[in-house]
Amino acid sequence: MDPTALNSGDTAWMLTATALVMLMTVPGVALYYGGLVKKENVLNTLFMSLIAFAITSVIWVIYAYQLAFGTDVGGLIGNGANLFFYGITSATLAPLAPTIPITIYAAFELVFAAITVALISGAVVGRMKFKAWLLFVPLWITLVYVPISHWVWGGGWLAKLGALDFAGGTVVHLDCGIAALVLCIYLGSRKDVRLLPHNLGYSVIGAALLWFGWFGFNAGSALTAGGLASSAFLATNTATAAGMISWMIIDIIKTGKPTVLGAITGAVCGLVAITPACGFVTVTGALIIGFATSFFSYYAMTWLKPRFGYDDSLDVFAVHGISGLWGALATGLFAAPFINSLGVGLFYGNPMQMVWQLIDIGTVVVWSGGWTLVLAFVLDKTIGLRVEPEEEREGLDISLHEEAGYRI
Repeated sequence: MDPTALNSGDTAWMLTATALVMLMTVPGVALYYGGLVKKENVLNTLFMSLIAFAITSVIWVIYAYQLAFGTDVGGLIGNGANLFFYGITSATLAPLAPTIPITIYAAFELVFAAITVALISGAVVGRMKFKAWLLFVPLWITLVYVPISHWVWGGGWLAKLGALDFAGGTVVHLDCGIAALVLCIYLGSRKDVRLLPHNLGYSVIGAALLWFGWFGFNAGSALTAGGLASSAFLATNTATAAGMISWMIIDIIKTGKPTVLGAITGAVCGLVAITPACGFVTVTGALIIGFATSFFSYYAMTWLKPRFGYDDSLDVFAVHGISGLWGALATGLFAAPFINSLGVGLFYGNPMQMVWQLIDIGTVVVWSGGWTLVLAFVLDKTIGLRVEPEEEREGLDISLHEEAGYRI
């Protein structure tokens, strides 16, 4: 079989995987976040995810895909050819996935970009101006996500160095976690810092949709319908289940009772942590990664956050930043060459893989954190970043959108 010829099975799988990842943002992230906020902010919270997806969808086909995944220029950026997809036909194959059309490959990478920026919103719900969010999304995608995705996935310098990230531990989760931390610190604390989920049922549905859609996220990153996708699928489910169970154990030890919020939080931590590793590790590795990650994220929520006083509303940094960081490191430990010949971790005889993983992590932290701070400063000094105190107290659904999520 020609490895550079269109494969209908691969194409069908990637169409399905792309739709699954879209489901993760709208409605997955939207419902997961929407249920955790007070009822006066539910529509604004849902809207932040919806509009992030729409804005990213437009700029991705105009220029962002071409810069992220175009022919590499000096290891830094894509060449920007075929803006607006000019000259691309339905028969054009993807250079980085030569058995599927470039159009579906671009769509698959689009939904990754969209969920990454949508996840940031959880750190600032209830206190960020919506018009500031409308500008933040395209600027952040352009200045932060596009370069990082090219460096790791588009043939850039981190890929050439040897950094491993199968489906987005650093590109997606550490990236958005650091941005969320910087943005919430810059905005300052909410007037009411209590976490009072107004409808935990929404969040359970959102978490379930994330779990379901994540199979497209991780197994789809194999870019073919074969054994590697199957391995990533099983590793993903294993780590997620382990993360949920370990968080429940923590709840029982700490409070004597398991909680639904803790269970779904642990599941999401497991999903995040296995993301960079799913195409490289065994089931045993997935169990260890998923079980351990809840302890790291729980520590970030209950010790780091109170100690340093930042108000990350829905704990984006603890869940995505910390679990993404652990997952990237764990990839360097557990990557098994008999799962994927591209990855050989420390435990299989390649200590240099940890060095490359640390370089990847450090690069993402500096680049995402630095540019997010610049964007926050510029937006704050021009159009303003934070809503007025009375708007925050009233709730953003009414004050910013003149709508209410509920009639009573």
